[in-house]
Amino acid sequence: MKEICIPVPGFGEDQIAEVSLTIGEKKVVYSYRVESFPWSIDQPNEDCSALAADDYEHATLEQINNLRKSLSNYDKGWELIQIFTPRKGATHIQVLYRKLNS
Repeated sequence: MKEICIPVPGFGEDQIAEVSLTIGEKKVVYSYRVESFPWSIDQPNEDCSALAADDYEHATLEQINNLRKSLSNYDKGWELIQIFTPRKGATHIQVLYRKLNS
């Protein structure tokens, strides 16, 4: 098994969680962090007025560029593992990192 799923009840937006694991008898420890970055969907601009209302639920270029900037400025001691799909109406997008072991 290469993956395990650990439910974290009550984990909300704009929070950080760190989990450390020891596997078997090895004293190898992995640290994970779930980071939340702003993900607000602004009102549509005039250029998008012809689109259906459902289209505004998708990521805008501004959101993607803001997330890209946040990821590029993140602590280099942490490796990006996964970007989670934000729920409808989310104000934050969550990202999973793993601490790099020296």
